[in-house]
Amino acid sequence: MEPAAFATVVGLLGACLVALILVLTARREADQHRRRASEDVARIRDEARAMLADAERRERRVADRERELAAERAATADLERRARAEAEALAEARRVAARELDKAERVAARTVADADRAANERLADARAQARAELESVSGITQDEALAELTRRIGDEAAAAAAAQVRRVEAQARRTAEARARRIVSTAVQRVAVPTSAQAAVTILPLPSDEMKGRIIGKEGRNIRHFEALTGVNVLVDETPDTVVLSCFDAERRELAEVTLETLMSDGRIHPQRIEAAYAEAVAGADDRHDAAGHDAAERAGVDRLHPDLVRTMGRLRLRSSYGQNVLEHLVESAQIAAAIASEVGADVAVARRGAFLHDLGKALTGQVAGPHAAVGADLARRAGESDAVVNAIAAHHDEVPAETVEAVLVQAADAVSASRPGARRQEIDQYVERMGELEALVTGFRGVRRALAMAAGREVRVVVEPDEVDDHALPQLASAIAKHIEADLTYPGEIRVTVVRELRASATAG
Repeated sequence: MEPAAFATVVGLLGACLVALILVLTARREADQHRRRASEDVARIRDEARAMLADAERRERRVADRERELAAERAATADLERRARAEAEALAEARRVAARELDKAERVAARTVADADRAANERLADARAQARAELESVSGITQDEALAELTRRIGDEAAAAAAAQVRRVEAQARRTAEARARRIVSTAVQRVAVPTSAQAAVTILPLPSDEMKGRIIGKEGRNIRHFEALTGVNVLVDETPDTVVLSCFDAERRELAEVTLETLMSDGRIHPQRIEAAYAEAVAGADDRHDAAGHDAAERAGVDRLHPDLVRTMGRLRLRSSYGQNVLEHLVESAQIAAAIASEVGADVAVARRGAFLHDLGKALTGQVAGPHAAVGADLARRAGESDAVVNAIAAHHDEVPAETVEAVLVQAADAVSASRPGARRQEIDQYVERMGELEALVTGFRGVRRALAMAAGREVRVVVEPDEVDDHALPQLASAIAKHIEADLTYPGEIRVTVVRELRASATAG
């Protein structure tokens, strides 16, 4: 230890010793004063007790005399006067004794108070002297020492509080992550839905072998006309007792399915009947949209939907996103969002409704400008949906901020449904995009009425206007289209171009 520090410590110890001696001396003097005051009070109390005892003895003598003279009251008036005089004297003696006792108590109380005050003053002087000696030895004042002590205690408390906050945050983070994983896994396990992957073929059972010949027609006339009208490949020899409709466009494939079912139930299959059945299928599209929308809403547990929303939702059964059927994806998202909302205590109805309607705008893609989230939110708002549901639809791709917990749950349900193993395949959308580019490329030629990509893009059937393109120009048009495809489109294998020119005349008799 350094000499200066040692001297400081010795000085502090000496000052403490002096202060202690002063305190002990003051206490000893205060004790002596208290003891003297107590002795004086005891002496005064003894004298008062003696006087009281003498007065009591006199009172007893008076009482004895009163009893002796009770029978002689009439004759002993003088004795009564004496007795009254003695009684008055006794009362005065009592009053005097009481005054003396009160005076003695007041004197004793003042003595004790003076002694206490003197002791406190000596003690305060001793403390002040000790404080002064400590400040002179240590080199700092009392306020500076108090400020330094307060600063050190504050620093220690702040460090302890920061460490406690870090521990609490880490614990909360671990708990939150574990709870989030449990909630999501519980919601996914509780929702048992069929796969929502979209296929590119539709299989229809044949009622009989004879129907296969009717579908093909004489020299393949019926099947060629059916394919040219619907844009769908018809495969009748791939599997027994079934007909396979193959097309990348789900809407075309559905129209072809309804048309073929109508033809098979009617039994009459020829070009005019095919066109009539196709027209009926196109006219009944809205009814099928409504039925599909109501069925999906019932499976998702959503009720009281506006008729426009129901029809729009039904149209999504023909849409796919990376191979995942959009309507099935919405039903699954609604069930997952409801399960998560029930786990975390959110509004189950709002979460279910927002998740079911969140991809509503995809049905209007190409018709209304803007991202599908904003388009769907605008349609839901016009249909009378609540602000919470509209915000959940608009915010599911973070294009606008999420204002409610239910909007965040819709985002989570959308991600969970899309990330299921095997739920989406990017190749399907790339294939559909390539087919659309092929058809758009061909329809740019003069005289082309319709272009249909068929056989997985390996064949393009081009229907031309007979008034603009004659039979002699067909080979040149086919060659020009093939060269244009070779120059502007990247594709695997070969693409066969078939140009169809059909001139039909009809008349009505009657």
